[in-house]
Amino acid sequence: MLPVAARYPRMMPELLIATDSPAVFEEVSSAVEEPGVVLRWARAGRTVLPALMDRPADLVVTDLQIGSMGGLAIAMDLALEAGAGRLPTTPVLVLLDRRADVFLCKRTGVAGWLLKPLDPLRTRAAVEALLAGQTFYDATFVPVPADVLPA
Repeated sequence: MLPVAARYPRMMPELLIATDSPAVFEEVSSAVEEPGVVLRWARAGRTVLPALMDRPADLVVTDLQIGSMGGLAIAMDLALEAGAGRLPTTPVLVLLDRRADVFLCKRTGVAGWLLKPLDPLRTRAAVEALLAGQTFYDATFVPVPADVLPA
């Protein structure tokens, strides 16, 4: 697959942030906002697909829990539309509330995930990785293997 920059030859990356929480939108936007970055806000999961059909984005950052259509449903919807050729492939970064939700992200095949609470350094690193065509799997709160624990 081509890197994002090759698929979207734009100088200014465009991000669609899908969350019903103004606080989450502020956290993400303040971490990635700089001259040349275009940010859009989808306040409901069901509005993401129409927003992308109207104007594609380079990356979708979505909260796991959004009303009646959460982040994983959004990711699956976008993957199905891209598979059918109706939408360009768009990487999805999911914001998780707990480590146990990583299992769901793996099953869905999202490009990356971040665990809350968010911090600007991890958020920016994740966004930059996904915009570069890479993945980002947050290792925050990964359990320590039993054989590594002190006796």
